[in-house]
Amino acid sequence: MTVAGRDVAVWKPAGAADASGYPLIVFSHGFTGCNTQTKFLMQALAQAGYLVVAPNHKDAGCASGRHFGNGSQKPELPFRDAGQWSDATYRNRREDIEAVIDAVLSRDKFQGLRVDRDRIGIAGHSLGGYTVLGLAGGWSSWRDPRVKAVLALSPYCSPFLARMRLKDVSVPVMYQGGTRDFGITPTVKKTQGAYDQSRAPKFYVELDGAGHFAWTDLNRAYVSTIDTYSIAFFDAYLKQRKDGFEQLMRSGRPKDVSELRAAE
Repeated sequence: MTVAGRDVAVWKPAGAADASGYPLIVFSHGFTGCNTQTKFLMQALAQAGYLVVAPNHKDAGCASGRHFGNGSQKPELPFRDAGQWSDATYRNRREDIEAVIDAVLSRDKFQGLRVDRDRIGIAGHSLGGYTVLGLAGGWSSWRDPRVKAVLALSPYCSPFLARMRLKDVSVPVMYQGGTRDFGITPTVKKTQGAYDQSRAPKFYVELDGAGHFAWTDLNRAYVSTIDTYSIAFFDAYLKQRKDGFEQLMRSGRPKDVSELRAAE
């Protein structure tokens, strides 16, 4: 459907809403991915009672059943030149997310659903992780105070590390990475990487053997684990159901999780 002039995928929540309405989660796809690249997680979040919306950004490349198309596309600035990135880089992605949130909240009901404007989370994969970290304060000019929790899935965070910007992310953040995600996960977990630079509450979940596309429908091996930790995180910080999340983070790791970190 079209929302605020954007092509947006929508997953409606299951179950009855709270008195204040349904919490909202907005998803940002990876570079040359698309809004339906991670349907398994979007569907799970909807089943858990969240309204989920995901816009296609200008670099979207999914088509005809392909998850990551248009390999000829070039990033606005080379990924290897992270130090040259600024709040002007991929600002159109920020504008997409903001326009969609504004449009959803401007109506008494969106698609017949009442939405709680005080319970908004954002999630993103790869360049989508860059997008949502920017909105959480990674770029001060991007910061949206309506955002209450951020899920960063194998996020491209090097531009923020280069400028020590993640200390300004002031909402709860969960990072997820993989032991075979060689291009990005090391920047999240290294000393003074994204996790270290971020404020508490912050969390890190590492999937054993997972590569960069583990958070897309291209790889279904980690679906249950990704769903479990992602939903529990949003439940803790958008629904105030922290007991279950704390127990999950403190209990024994499933066999496909190689590392867990938490600082509250």
